[in-house]
Amino acid sequence: MKTRINRRRVAMSFVVVVIIAGFFVTRLIDIQILGAAAYNEASYGKMSIPETIYGTRGDIVDSAGTVLATERMTYDVTVSPRNAKNFSRTTEKGEVDITPQVAAKEIAAITGQSSDDIISTINDALAEDPNSDFAYVAKGVDVDKFKLIKALEVPWIYFEQNPDRAYPNGAVAGNILGYVGSDGTPLAGLELGSDECVGGVNGSQTYARGADGVRIPGSTVVTDAAKNGSTLQLTIDADLQWFAQQTLASTASAENAKWGMTVVMEVETGRLLAVADYPTFDPNNIDAYAPEDRGSRAFTSPFEPGSTMKTLTAASILEAGLVTPATPVYSPQFMEFDNGARFRDHGPHPANLTLQGVLGFSSNTGIAQLGALLNPESRYDSLVKFGVGESTAVDFPGESAGLLRPSDEWDNQSFYTMFFGQGLTLTSIQMANAYAAIGNDGVRPPVSLVDSCVDENGNTTKSSLPEPVQVVTAETARTTVDMLENVVTHGWLKNYLTIPGYRIAAKTSTAEQSDGMGGYSEKFIVSLAALFPADDPKFVVLTSLASPDSNSSASIVPDVNNVIKQIIKTREIQPSSGQPIDYADYY
Repeated sequence: MKTRINRRRVAMSFVVVVIIAGFFVTRLIDIQILGAAAYNEASYGKMSIPETIYGTRGDIVDSAGTVLATERMTYDVTVSPRNAKNFSRTTEKGEVDITPQVAAKEIAAITGQSSDDIISTINDALAEDPNSDFAYVAKGVDVDKFKLIKALEVPWIYFEQNPDRAYPNGAVAGNILGYVGSDGTPLAGLELGSDECVGGVNGSQTYARGADGVRIPGSTVVTDAAKNGSTLQLTIDADLQWFAQQTLASTASAENAKWGMTVVMEVETGRLLAVADYPTFDPNNIDAYAPEDRGSRAFTSPFEPGSTMKTLTAASILEAGLVTPATPVYSPQFMEFDNGARFRDHGPHPANLTLQGVLGFSSNTGIAQLGALLNPESRYDSLVKFGVGESTAVDFPGESAGLLRPSDEWDNQSFYTMFFGQGLTLTSIQMANAYAAIGNDGVRPPVSLVDSCVDENGNTTKSSLPEPVQVVTAETARTTVDMLENVVTHGWLKNYLTIPGYRIAAKTSTAEQSDGMGGYSEKFIVSLAALFPADDPKFVVLTSLASPDSNSSASIVPDVNNVIKQIIKTREIQPSSGQPIDYADYY
């Protein structure tokens, strides 16, 4: 009987064991096989911490490789308040127990804070949430401080990377470099326009923390690799850019000018060596500057150029074979034309002039009459060839094409005034490019500001540029340069622009500007465009000032003179050869 009962008990026990074992086996199958992915995902989600891998933004450098814009990494120091407890540190004397107060004092000594501030940050976070796992200790510390804090090996201190754009040369070329926002988004200038080259692409990774909040070694998994930006190489000469900005700022300040611009361009290539604006800004601290001063007026702000346009008119009518430098024209101080147009000359001069005399005395009435020998359609075509009314190949963000209306839209006044630079608008870049055409045997080169984009593997992509444009013949261009040189040698510029040993061709302008109410104000935009050396032009230097106290182009001659001297010195330009053609008899 007992044996039978014992057997029954054993059998029941066996059944119970089998049922229990079956339950555990079923659970194991469910956990390890059927539900493994879900459980792993849930577990990983609780331990996994996402982290951004920042793609480094590429440098912007000048023609010689001088860094104008670069990326620097800063770090936000964060803390896990709930884990801010004592920890052990191995020292030469053995294991030392470090309290949060001691750790806070060590960190504060590096960041410049007080230890009380750090402890308060921790306590405040815990008061709001006892399980708080995040609070900022310090933001934007540099790499040196980051390394010092990291070396403390405080297990509940963490770091967040923050890329920061830096401009080592401050305001030098700031007008064309532009800037990025606090989140790294390009907002202006070449930072925006060339973001395809310099912009990096962020990646992502995850890492795991243990229950104590400490990062688990070897747990980092890259989910998306970051891509670094490339290096943007400009045509700008940083040293010349600095000099042009300093000289322009000095001149504009002395004249209380509203704004000013200086452009230096290579005649043969159209490469911009300097684009100076006044006022300008330091992209390291954009909030300190007015929004209207955070860009480049040389590209974005067209204006009626005034008498520098007379050079283009002279070249056009010479090219058409309608005149020579000796062609006479009666040029009174004031004229009213048959269509009702009326205007006057700025200063006194002889009434009987030649084309050379018209340029030398800058006669509006004279150039209007000679220019009118060219039919409107030919005039329009010529201006387009000079680049008037078209944006340059630079495609600078916000760049203006200026204003050139079709010939059938010209009113009676602008029909004549366009010959001397009123009734149409150009940017300083466009005008410098037009003068480059005259200095380059009549061939207008495409304007360039960016030379190339070089990726991190050294692969270079040159900027794509349109073909040069033949505006006038080499003979016409040479005659025009000779006439501009005579403007210097036989006019008031002789005593101010002449540099011993070097031949210079130039034209001044004193242009009326809009008063905003359909008329012209009493203040002028004064300009001076120079080609040198005049015997074989290599450079254009163009400076403009708005509303100078003197209201005279004489105010900017020293500026152009100094920039030319700087180019001669730094580029070791050899003295001119030969003797200029003398058109003295044509005045």
